[in-house]
Amino acid sequence: MSSKKAIKMSSFFAWDGDVLVLNVLGTPSAKRDAIGKLKGNQLKISVTAEPRAGKATDHMVRFLAKEFNVATSDITVVFGRMNVNKQLRIKAPKNLPPMIAQQDLFDNLEE
Repeated sequence: MSSKKAIKMSSFFAWDGDVLVLNVLGTPSAKRDAIGKLKGNQLKISVTAEPRAGKATDHMVRFLAKEFNVATSDITVVFGRMNVNKQLRIKAPKNLPPMIAQQDLFDNLEE
């Protein structure tokens, strides 16, 4: 989960080749792990883990690895490991959750 250079984005996600770059607003200590709604240019993601020493972020990476059908090593925390505001890079996701798939389809129709 090493860092790479952050990308400034006007949407909550962008593609960098086959890498999905995702702006996240994390919510630790939630009742359940869940991908939520958009808030500005961030996607709300809730996790059950407590925000102690980056453990909530680590839990989020494991949760998202399952959601995107990738290995945890395919997800990089660009920034925000100890903060609710994060940017993640997900290498070659094999599955896109509905919120991202719908927006991606809409963006491709506009091109």
